[in-house]
Amino acid sequence: MEDSKIVDLYWARDEAAIRESDRKYGKMLHALSYSLLSSREDAEECVSDTYLDAWHAIPPARPVRLGAFLSKITRRISVDRWRRLHREKRGGIHTVIEELTDCIADSGSPPAEYENARLAEALNRFLAMQSKEKRAIFIRRYFCSQSIGEIAATYSMTESNVKVTLHRMRAQLRAELEAQELL
Repeated sequence: MEDSKIVDLYWARDEAAIRESDRKYGKMLHALSYSLLSSREDAEECVSDTYLDAWHAIPPARPVRLGAFLSKITRRISVDRWRRLHREKRGGIHTVIEELTDCIADSGSPPAEYENARLAEALNRFLAMQSKEKRAIFIRRYFCSQSIGEIAATYSMTESNVKVTLHRMRAQLRAELEAQELL
């Protein structure tokens, strides 16, 4: 079923919207949540919570790309759960976040909402300038928290090549952010 039809079901408050969302995007959402939490049970709960949040958000929202909309919700819920479970521990997603610390503001003191919006716009412009493959590698690593090995296997690259690509992209991103006075 097309996204627009599924969104229409949400707007009609038809519970079939959740079934159709799960049928079309369930595996992707589970994989995203599992890559962050490494727990099938926690991932299952996060995906269930995603559908509940989507139910409450649509309407008034009318997402054009339902998969991206649901992914964003799943990622937020999964990261929140990860933070609750690992308040004192380090590892997993922290490794991914630490790779970007030179390019983003300190997470301990979040910038004002205006600065967050400027940073998001700059990041979107940066990614738009990249090749489709580089953009996908960056998103898989820093949005989906996939391991270097998983990315290498997906793109038939060596792990070293993926690391170098990400390193160079982070350096470019840092230079872009500095040029725009966002760092």
